Amino acid sequence: MKIRTRLTILFSLITAAILLAFAMVIYFSAKENREREFYALLKKEAITKANLFLNAEVAAPLLQNIYRNNREILNEVEVAIYDTAFQLLYHDAVDIDVVKETEAMTRDILKNGEICFYQSNWQVVGLTYRFQNQTYVITAAAYDAYGFKKLNSMLQNSILVFICAILIIYLAGRFFTRKALAPVREMTDKAQRITATKLDLRLPVEGNKDELSELANTFNQMLNRLERSFDAQKHFVSNISHELRTPLAAMIAELELGAAGERSLQDCQLALQNALSDAKKLVRLSNSLLDFAKASYDPSEIAFKPTRIDEVLLDARQQLQRANADYKIDLHFELDAEGQADDKQLRVQGNAYLLQVAFANLMENACKFSDNHSCSVSILVDQPGTIRLDFKDQGMGIAQDDLAQLFAPFFRGANRQQAEGNGIGLSLTQKIVWLHQGSIAVESVQGQGSCFSLHLPHA
Repeated sequence: MKIRTRLTILFSLITAAILLAFAMVIYFSAKENREREFYALLKKEAITKANLFLNAEVAAPLLQNIYRNNREILNEVEVAIYDTAFQLLYHDAVDIDVVKETEAMTRDILKNGEICFYQSNWQVVGLTYRFQNQTYVITAAAYDAYGFKKLNSMLQNSILVFICAILIIYLAGRFFTRKALAPVREMTDKAQRITATKLDLRLPVEGNKDELSELANTFNQMLNRLERSFDAQKHFVSNISHELRTPLAAMIAELELGAAGERSLQDCQLALQNALSDAKKLVRLSNSLLDFAKASYDPSEIAFKPTRIDEVLLDARQQLQRANADYKIDLHFELDAEGQADDKQLRVQGNAYLLQVAFANLMENACKFSDNHSCSVSILVDQPGTIRLDFKDQGMGIAQDDLAQLFAPFFRGANRQQAEGNGIGLSLTQKIVWLHQGSIAVESVQGQGSCFSLHLPHA
């Protein structure tokens, strides 16, 4: 069932329940008022006829004749008068006798002073009447044809009005829910046209700040993120394909040359060395891609624990110098005001492997782009709550035009001819630093070298 239909039915049912309760209150109030007013009328008629019979001493045949004549055109009240000994003194029509009084009824009236009850559809009132120090028992009964007719007419009209009102409310509910949910229908039609090739489409947003506008804005923001993710993925796959194609093509060419015809041992060794070099490039690229993927995980899926930053730096230096013996990396500790760096100041909440990858990338870049293959790393621990690490080189520096795109995946600047690389290292380093709630910045002057500064919070 659609929301529009469900809302219409629910709205109609709630309104019907309210109208039904309102109609029932009015009907039962009218019924109670009719009953109370008719009992009061019976009591007045009983007292009036008792006065005529006992006080005015109107003859009984005359009163009975009046009753019979009026009864043919009106619902005349039938009155009976008894004394306390249950002796009948007067009765409008003994042959009719709707009430059929009993001695027990008389005692009940004398005991309570007044009683009211129904005899079939006739209302009956019994009361005591004092005249000349004597007590009499009077009963009066009549059928309120006019009152019941009005009550039935009210009930029929209420039912008719109730049915018409429910029908009108249902139709109005259908109309207004259709108008209210029209933006949802428009959003649904628009969303159905959004595909992987049409991520530039967006849902319409109304000017008012209601829930539907918030939903459309949230959905559009999600589409923005998806579009950026798809674009980044396409760019990433395109760059990977290019980076993989170059060393693979070189390897195939070297192996084909080595396998073609009779070649000297020296030529075959040279071809194998070139192929081995290209294979190592592929290994480095695949390792970088794996690290890049790991750094892109949800932070909740990566194990973080208190880690000493100096130990990670030493491990990164050792790893890098093991692969490149000519790299010179100096570590400098900027001491605090008391001349020492305690254990707490050197600890960060992080992942040792990822931090080692980030530090190794920065050290390798500094050594690659320095003529003397040297890098200077300074650790500053006197800032409140943070550790600062500066990675400095004495290289040719970075062009100002390249600084804005320096951390983009696979981007290589104007100095790419000076050293080999795949353009993943700095982007990977930035992701790792962000995972650790830190920041990274670079300052560079061409001809004077560059300085990469990292800020990491204490554990």
